[in-house]
Amino acid sequence: MADMNLTQPEADALIAMEKHRVSDERSDFPINGQSLSLPLQSLDKREQFLLDISRGRIDLLRGKYQNRARQVVVLVRLDFGGPPHRNPDDTEVACPHLHVYREGYGHKWAVPVPVETFPRTGDLWGTLEDFMRFCNITNPPMIERGLFT
Repeated sequence: MADMNLTQPEADALIAMEKHRVSDERSDFPINGQSLSLPLQSLDKREQFLLDISRGRIDLLRGKYQNRARQVVVLVRLDFGGPPHRNPDDTEVACPHLHVYREGYGHKWAVPVPVETFPRTGDLWGTLEDFMRFCNITNPPMIERGLFT
């Protein structure tokens, strides 16, 4: 099983690592409570990643974008349209918020979404593009935009 505990330098290196789609297969952007998990890999194909896209069932503006390494390690997650998040120090962060791997805590910490990095949080498709750029997904999966994206 994959080691779920990374050092901060390991996690930072994985986040910064260039990521590419594994295939040219097209996938539909999820709707109505659907989710999608798309494989990615490093340029040298030594590291495997996943891009997860989840949408709310009732509130179509609710969901998450997530980048995982080693199947189970959440490196980065962007939550939008949902409830606030309570950090381990008991501080509350409103939604949308961003989780970035933190040594000793994994993805349990959230910060307010940096507007300069994610200027289009009201636009699902634009936010996905910004998220992929933040995660250094330079050759993204082929995702078909839907009517409600």
